[in-house]
Amino acid sequence: MALLQQPPKVITLAITGASGAPYALRLLQCLVQAGCQVNVLVSAAAQVVLATETDWQIPGEKQAQAAYLARQVGAQEGQIRVYGKQQWMAPVASGAGAGDAMVVCPCSTGSLSAIANGASDNLIERAADVHLKERRALILVPREAPYSAIHLEHMLKLTQMGALIIPASPGFYHQPQSINDLVDFIVARILNQLCLPQTLLPAWGENDA
Repeated sequence: MALLQQPPKVITLAITGASGAPYALRLLQCLVQAGCQVNVLVSAAAQVVLATETDWQIPGEKQAQAAYLARQVGAQEGQIRVYGKQQWMAPVASGAGAGDAMVVCPCSTGSLSAIANGASDNLIERAADVHLKERRALILVPREAPYSAIHLEHMLKLTQMGALIIPASPGFYHQPQSINDLVDFIVARILNQLCLPQTLLPAWGENDA
């Protein structure tokens, strides 16, 4: 994976069926606030998790999804684009239009396996495969406990291919006061790796300077 030297302009955010929907929604909000163009891919399982873990009522039709997400996070018209799982002509399916970086957040162990093994059976898997083959930034945010040997092998394999694994394991050294603080911890780590400015979490030692 090529390390980002400057903030990305176009990012693909894939939301899959692991627990952790609040991470994805907060990340989407921050990406929009940073001025990024965001291509959003939502798996069928992710829609179930979103309905279970949040009060967001995301519609089924893709244009309606884009409009709904834009309203929720204050995006400009056209700043968020949503593509379906079999929409093979979407820009993210090709190295020519994939954008600068991709984040799978949260990343289910099923998606982890498919990406590690190059399955490309849906647009999320294909977009991730494109980022790997093009040596572009790919960040995966798995959320599972405990991890099996299979999960760990897939994470090692992906790391060796250049992807970056950021487990959804928030720290506590910043003395979180709410669930939102724990969510922001992980989102801040993702934003740091994307070279995007963030004020969600101070740099280590910053408050002691």
